[in-house]
Amino acid sequence: MSVGLSRSASFRPRRALMALATGLALAGAGLAPSALAQTPAAAAAGVDIPFESFTLPNGLRVVVHTDRKAPIVAVNIWYHVGSKDEPAGRSGFAHLFEHLMFQASEHHDGEFFDPFSQVGATDQNGTTNTDRTNYFQNVPTTALDMALWMESDRMGHLLGAIDQAALDEQRGVVQNEKRQGENQPYGQVWDKLTRALYPKGHPYHHGVIGSMNDLDAASLEDVKQWFRTWYGPNNAVLVLAGDIDVETAKRKVAQYFGDIPAGPTMAQPQVDVARRTADTRETMEDQVPQARIYRAWNVAELGTTDIDHLQVLANVLGGAKASRLDRRLLHDERLVDSISAGAYGSQLGSNFIVMATVKQGVDPATVDAAIEEELQRLIEQGPTAEELERAKTSSRAGFVRGIERIGGFGGKADALAECTVYEGDPGCFRTSLANIAATTAEDVKAAGAKWLDVGSHTITVVPGARTPLAEEPAVTPAPFTPPAPDPKYRTTRSTVDRSAGVPKTTTFPELKFPAQERATLSNGTQVILARRPEIPVVQLSYEFKGGYTADQGRTPGTASFTMSVLDEGAGGLDALAFADRAEALGASIGAGASLDGSNAYVSALKENLDPSLALFADMIRRPNFAQKEIDRVKATWIASIAQEKARPSSAAMRVLPPLIYGADHPYGIPFSGTGNEDAIARLTRDELVTFHRDWVRPEGATLIVVGDTTLAEIVPMLERHFGDWRGTGPAPAAIEIAEVARPTASRVFLIDQPGAVQANIFAAQVIPSTSDPSATRFDMANTVIGGNFTARLNMNLREDKHWSYGARSSASAALGQRPWAASAPVQIDKTAEAMAEIQRELSDFAGGQRPPTDAELTRAKAIQTLSLPGAYETAWSVMNTIGGNVRFNRPDDYVFQRKAEIEAMTVADLTGVVTTIDPKTLTWVVVGDLKQIEAPIRALELGEVQVLDADGKPVGR
Repeated sequence: MSVGLSRSASFRPRRALMALATGLALAGAGLAPSALAQTPAAAAAGVDIPFESFTLPNGLRVVVHTDRKAPIVAVNIWYHVGSKDEPAGRSGFAHLFEHLMFQASEHHDGEFFDPFSQVGATDQNGTTNTDRTNYFQNVPTTALDMALWMESDRMGHLLGAIDQAALDEQRGVVQNEKRQGENQPYGQVWDKLTRALYPKGHPYHHGVIGSMNDLDAASLEDVKQWFRTWYGPNNAVLVLAGDIDVETAKRKVAQYFGDIPAGPTMAQPQVDVARRTADTRETMEDQVPQARIYRAWNVAELGTTDIDHLQVLANVLGGAKASRLDRRLLHDERLVDSISAGAYGSQLGSNFIVMATVKQGVDPATVDAAIEEELQRLIEQGPTAEELERAKTSSRAGFVRGIERIGGFGGKADALAECTVYEGDPGCFRTSLANIAATTAEDVKAAGAKWLDVGSHTITVVPGARTPLAEEPAVTPAPFTPPAPDPKYRTTRSTVDRSAGVPKTTTFPELKFPAQERATLSNGTQVILARRPEIPVVQLSYEFKGGYTADQGRTPGTASFTMSVLDEGAGGLDALAFADRAEALGASIGAGASLDGSNAYVSALKENLDPSLALFADMIRRPNFAQKEIDRVKATWIASIAQEKARPSSAAMRVLPPLIYGADHPYGIPFSGTGNEDAIARLTRDELVTFHRDWVRPEGATLIVVGDTTLAEIVPMLERHFGDWRGTGPAPAAIEIAEVARPTASRVFLIDQPGAVQANIFAAQVIPSTSDPSATRFDMANTVIGGNFTARLNMNLREDKHWSYGARSSASAALGQRPWAASAPVQIDKTAEAMAEIQRELSDFAGGQRPPTDAELTRAKAIQTLSLPGAYETAWSVMNTIGGNVRFNRPDDYVFQRKAEIEAMTVADLTGVVTTIDPKTLTWVVVGDLKQIEAPIRALELGEVQVLDADGKPVGR
């Protein structure tokens, strides 16, 4: 997620424990006392989130968690206001205000992101959901004063900086965010679902992002009243997690926030689950390649034992690879291409949702009936002892992995903030962990019988014409005057002179990267170990050379397909038994391919390291390649290609590579690596076995290990499981990646998406390899033009014109020539104008009319170097960096060499590489409604215009 480009208006908040327990970056939970007590589940995992808390006299609650593994602090502030608090006629205000708070404040004139980009902040964003609005960022420890100054300035000193221009700008951005969501396949489902599940007048009836009518009607005074009502310190929780202690936090928070007056004390809505008395259903048409079923119930709110029990039920029913729904509908009867179940917690009431993507040719009613049968069987009979234990282990393992991160989506700061906001106890996650650990089969049965008996609403989306979702009738909002500030709170004297501006950060932490230790296995594989003992987890990645490029001379998609089915049964275990074993061990295991290589990976709990390695070795060395599993995955794979073609951005990325590299080039393939439908349909088991024999071999491979282990411990284990492994036959020759010439002039290719409310624009060309000596200089130049939120393209199309929710540019890593592209989703009526702006920006940048400036280079340096001390917080980030060093034959100290190169750069260095971009030889791909965009694009005369279908073939006109 790019900083600031995805301020998500999510469907429903996700409890932090749920996020941690599934290993996903969702949103959090909420609560406080007993900072040192551990539940049995947390103790068994050997981890916890210890904290201390205090409250300022003005009501600001502060939670502090100390974690010294990196010199960074997560600053995470939650305001207890979301779309549930919006009165009729003011839908979307919470989310709109989230955007406004990223603008100037009274003592800082400019984007909120600017000072943070100058100190190398990471994981910076903001989100709104039904129940809360949050803002978060990780900053170097030495920049904490700046971060607290900025957060306190927008809390206490914002209104004087909000004017009509700022409101109009962010209203346009939000409306494009709404269009972007609705322009996706199945993108209208969530609004329809909430309208059906909750009656009019219920706080959850309307969508978080609001209606176009209400957004258009918002006046400057309306939004200022909204701020006065909800954004006082007494309605907020500040979490500081990382390289900080409570005494420092008390001093600094009082210094920056203590003088901010409290706002009114606003009553929270009463819990209202809105239980429904009957099952209902509807069918909607959309531009989708296959039917999808969404079945949802309103269930118990956050903070209840029932929602924790429903989490366990969801895992057994459809939350794991070997769950009951997966076993029956995906594996046995093959009625679906994907299926899932989950319980998603919210303050006033939660949702239990089953989602199934129906296989082509299958009647959705058949799938619907099977879901009901499996649900009722689980409710009546309960889970088996093995299912129950797997669900508990999976939850605990996800929690262990999740708390490695201090900030960002779903990190420790999120968990503490959510617990505090919703339950008043930062440590409420311990109660949930204990509830899950103590769950019995009878508990699961009782929760299911209580909440999932009747009252569901089912939406079945079927292929057809997309009809814009009708806006609900406009409502004139009732006059509202916020209550007076709560007199029980008081301010303290501040020593901060805000007229002096944002505090300057003059010193920064040193970059540290784990030392790398080496060994060589008997099979010829080099082992690289980076020790990370902070959590009891060990992660391994076996790196091989064959990637998508190894499809040359083979059926397209062979590499990716082969690697993806390695975990579909191995070592005599069929696909379901293999998944059962992995889940019982708490292991995350799989394999995949990328452009120039492939890898197999496992994340193992330290307590189960050796048996997890045994399963890992079976997957790599002894995959079953069972024909029935191949046939099942092939059908699902082909359906996924159709889904790629239905999504505007992935449709473009299927067509673009052959246009810039040529169809016969190793890189002239869809960058998803999925191949095409005909190729996958004819792919044989023998081809998979041959690819595995040729490319998945120990000689010349590297095994990266990061985590809580030592060479003395891990090497004997690896020898036991891999030492006698040898490749069969000669290794294949290295793939030759020929250079290609750019076209002699720009070309424009259009793909029709009838009825689209946005167009997705891409402008691309090839540039030198990642290994080219100029690569880092070009990356710095790209940072200026489109590589971050404050880059030129985004500031133009989003912040100035507000035609787009976000514009950017990037270059992917590659051994051969890299693909570089600028991209932007824009409102449909501004497609040609946006293309003209992109062309102008690139021409001015590369042509010398507006070369990179000293200020832009300074900001780019900060973004690329000052963020590094916090960039390697997780084992996964360390592993990815070492993997890149292996792939591109870099030295162990590459991160230090790259940092030094960037720090020494001058504007003249960038001036020499900006001409790498040639605006006169771009390849444009635009996906949108041709009836609205074709004529204006042709009138631009950017180059020859050609219409293509979703397979990249010319369409006769």
